[in-house]
Amino acid sequence: MNTEPTAGPVRFDTKIAVLLREDLEPWQRLNVTAFLVSGLGTAVPEVIGEPYEDADGVSYLSMFRQPVLVFEGTKETLTAAHGKALSRALPRAVFTSDLFGTGNDRDNRAAVRAVRSGDLDLVGLAVYGPRNAVDKVLKGARMHP
Repeated sequence: MNTEPTAGPVRFDTKIAVLLREDLEPWQRLNVTAFLVSGLGTAVPEVIGEPYEDADGVSYLSMFRQPVLVFEGTKETLTAAHGKALSRALPRAVFTSDLFGTGNDRDNRAAVRAVRSGDLDLVGLAVYGPRNAVDKVLKGARMHP
């Protein structure tokens, strides 16, 4: 039995967004999105809601408490968004093209560590923060189709 109060739509004052490079293959878009959002839940615990339970009492893992909005843009859009996210000190996760060639977390971290921030070949960026700040980071991007 659902004992939670029902109310109107919830509007969050924060935003979780993923920006993907527009030239990715469909499988890459899904893979990059999954990797990127996994970082937010560990670094920003307030984005995680309560665990789920079905009517039979079976428990399920907690998930984000709010929607994840997915955008796409050019390589230049990603580079600009990355710079804006850094300048605003927003929690962020990156996925570079080099990570498609690695197969484990250690090598992934080494691949990112080997490249200066401004030279990262970004294919994805996840960012979390106040709605207006995230909107400014994403300027020039469009909603993923």
